Amino acid sequence: MSFEAKHFINDPTQLVLSALKSITLTNPTTALDTENKVIYLRPDAAKPQVSLVSGGGSGHEPSFAAFVGPGLLSGAVAGTIFASPSAEQIRRCILGRVEASKGVLVIVMNYTGDVLNFGMAVEKAKAAGMDVEMVVMGDDAGVGREAGGKVGRRGIAGTVLVHKISGALAATGASLKEVHKVAQLVADNTVSIGSSLSHVHVPGREVTEDELKKDEVEIGMGIHNEAGSEKTTADLSGIVKTMLKYMLDSSDKDRAFLSISSSDETVLLVNNLGGVSVLEMGGITTEVVTQLANEYSIKPVRIIAGTFMTSLNGVGFSISLLRTKDTGIGKSMLELLDAPAECSGWSAAISSSTWSKPPTETVEKSGAEAGENKPCGLEMDPNLATRGLKTALEHVIKAEPDITKYDTVVGDGDCGIGLKRGAEGVLEHINSATGQADAALYLDKIISIVENTMDGTSGALYAIFLNALAHGLRSQSDSGSKQADAKVWAKALSIAMESMGKYTPAQPGDRTLVDALAPFVEQLGASGDVQKAAQAADEGAKSTKGMKASLGRTVYVGGSGFKEVPDPGAYGLAVFFNGLAEGLR
Repeated sequence: MSFEAKHFINDPTQLVLSALKSITLTNPTTALDTENKVIYLRPDAAKPQVSLVSGGGSGHEPSFAAFVGPGLLSGAVAGTIFASPSAEQIRRCILGRVEASKGVLVIVMNYTGDVLNFGMAVEKAKAAGMDVEMVVMGDDAGVGREAGGKVGRRGIAGTVLVHKISGALAATGASLKEVHKVAQLVADNTVSIGSSLSHVHVPGREVTEDELKKDEVEIGMGIHNEAGSEKTTADLSGIVKTMLKYMLDSSDKDRAFLSISSSDETVLLVNNLGGVSVLEMGGITTEVVTQLANEYSIKPVRIIAGTFMTSLNGVGFSISLLRTKDTGIGKSMLELLDAPAECSGWSAAISSSTWSKPPTETVEKSGAEAGENKPCGLEMDPNLATRGLKTALEHVIKAEPDITKYDTVVGDGDCGIGLKRGAEGVLEHINSATGQADAALYLDKIISIVENTMDGTSGALYAIFLNALAHGLRSQSDSGSKQADAKVWAKALSIAMESMGKYTPAQPGDRTLVDALAPFVEQLGASGDVQKAAQAADEGAKSTKGMKASLGRTVYVGGSGFKEVPDPGAYGLAVFFNGLAEGLR
């Protein structure tokens, strides 16, 4: 069974009802009609206004139920997963669950079952004497005119722009005629397309073998697993290029549904189909915005990215573009889009004033970056220090295979690479650096390299320790000493050890790099002899072989590997200290 076919809730009926119930838990303005699977706005949550009703099959969350709230929808009707609700469910929503005194606008996506069932309910409501209008949304450029035939384009994520703008207008007290007009205007000026890496699995259904190949992407795939326009193995840049071509190429007579030029004011919606990480959605959004600017000279005045209409946990995304038009009622589309909405599904948080007059200042260089650190006034022989450091770093680089081998046994295998990366960075610096006799300033340059080249837990610990070591040197600037001798370094090291203790509880015996560091610091303070201190560090590192870890990733790895190898962090540090001692002889 693939990852996509595994679910926490496998009963589709329970899944839909429990998901609908969650809407009322996260938004107090909503209520649930369990029998009809209707989420509706509580009567005392908003003043009487034109009510907006939408819905469709479940599986597209947060559409539609999570858009119910003041400023957006008044009611949402849910079918089973990927199946339209019945006409009776919809009729009961229109006639009995939403405010109807000002009229009702029904917004439905262009799928046969949805159009028929919502349409039937609308006609029943009209027959009962209610003032009801309906907008059918078809924005998908993945379906061309020839393939769409008489059915037309499917409705996908651009629908939420219709919801949002017309919902905000209804909240102002506008008439049904005005709300209907603007909703249709938004629908007529929106174009969308989606792409997916795989088909989705519906809970409770058999797993099918109809799946894309590992390196394939389906451009134009629908939000119910419908076939797309084409399959490709292109990278993200190529995928976005094709998607935008289908949306914007005016020479493609089969798909030139909407003409958008560089002079048009546009809104961009980049929508997650459910299974794309937030991190990757950021990269996708940047790619779309960049190509729109570079290839079409289109620079949207609003860029909205997030999860608005999904296909369960679909590993895909869709792009929607709205060409704004004059509403003719004194409220612009942008103003209505930016208006607040008290619902859990709408996540565009930037206000109109911020969009229209965005802050423009940047911080090119902070005060801390511009200012130079102060010298400590303790001098050393930079040539001797560089010689010792160079030998130490070369030892660490040479020991990387052993450190990596040990860390593969008891950790995640990255310790050796991290130490080597840091060592190579520092080595490159000292090979090209001019002599710096002030001990703290000499150390500052090394700290900067360590901070930028070493990551992970060990990188953070080294950076904390070295910064505290520099502080330890500067704290002795008024000690009367002019030389950074062994006594000065020993005291600075003790201060650094104390500072590091604020961020990690590691002590000798915990099987960490502290098992090598603490003996070095202690012995240097006692004897002032780097050779003896390095020997103590080596013995400390060796003692970790067979020592059970109480901190670090080794705790979670388990197994008996710790009995066979020393702690890789302690071993690597001991190698460094031995090299330092050798270079300073």
